[in-house]
Amino acid sequence: MKKSKYALFISLLLVVAIAIISIGAIIKKEEKIILQGVIECREYRIASKIAGRIESVNVSEGDKVTAGELLYTISTPELQTKLTQATAARAAAEALDREALAGARKQQIEAAYSLWQRAIAGRELAQKSYDRVAKLHKKGVVTTQQFDEATANFEAMKSAESAAYAQYSLALAGATKEQKAAAAAKVSMAQGAVDEVMSYISDGSVYAPISGEVSTIAHYTGEVVGAGFPVVTILDLQDIWAEFNIKETLMPRFTIGSKVQAYIPAIDKHISLKVSHIAAQADFAVWSATRAEGEFDIRTFVVKMQPTESGLLRPGMSAIIEI
Repeated sequence: MKKSKYALFISLLLVVAIAIISIGAIIKKEEKIILQGVIECREYRIASKIAGRIESVNVSEGDKVTAGELLYTISTPELQTKLTQATAARAAAEALDREALAGARKQQIEAAYSLWQRAIAGRELAQKSYDRVAKLHKKGVVTTQQFDEATANFEAMKSAESAAYAQYSLALAGATKEQKAAAAAKVSMAQGAVDEVMSYISDGSVYAPISGEVSTIAHYTGEVVGAGFPVVTILDLQDIWAEFNIKETLMPRFTIGSKVQAYIPAIDKHISLKVSHIAAQADFAVWSATRAEGEFDIRTFVVKMQPTESGLLRPGMSAIIEI
């Protein structure tokens, strides 16, 4: 009798143990995995291409801005000086270009003509002197030296006449094709210098590249900033997503285009998220294995999910999903 009671007791214990194990397995199988991510959005760090002192900041943190709205200005006195110099150089180049195109003035032509006429008179006088000395030299009245001097003077006067005529011809013809092209090129170079300085000056006024919300202002009026240093940061709340670091063991549950429900504690609301990006490479290990246990390191991948409705979502909010 005692043996049968003992056997019955053992059987009951086995049944209870099996039941507990089965229930535990079912509970474990149905246990949900909770993942926490964060809401992110596209941000633009706005900077100028020039260095200088901030003259004015036209926005405040939290302001809504539209694309093309003036954010801040930088004082550029040095560039204004360079603009004055470049403008003066352009004016000089344009004057030379006009002179080349217009040719010589009337007074210049008349002066060249007068010089040519004087050269003609000088050559005629030298020729008469040469003819007279040549006749006397044949008769032996003058020396060979005197004859040579008359000859040299006559040749010099002929050269002077040719040079004077060439100057007169150039004055009549004006600048050559090459000279005109060179003058026009100098004007283009001077205009390029002006345009370059104007471009830098325009960079002193910095405008919003997109519509969004001012997140931070790093520097204010009176402070000196370097070229390319961000002064204003704008958040594009239309380009927003939830970002999760997913263990590689859970990656099979996520595919591009798949949807999940997420709870946003900040607004106490559930929203739908659609997987839009899965990182091509793992970021870091979230759990290190030990050789003694024969396990392996588990790494994580960044998974981005686009909300089907952005609405009240703000960067930094938590997003909770169950898988």
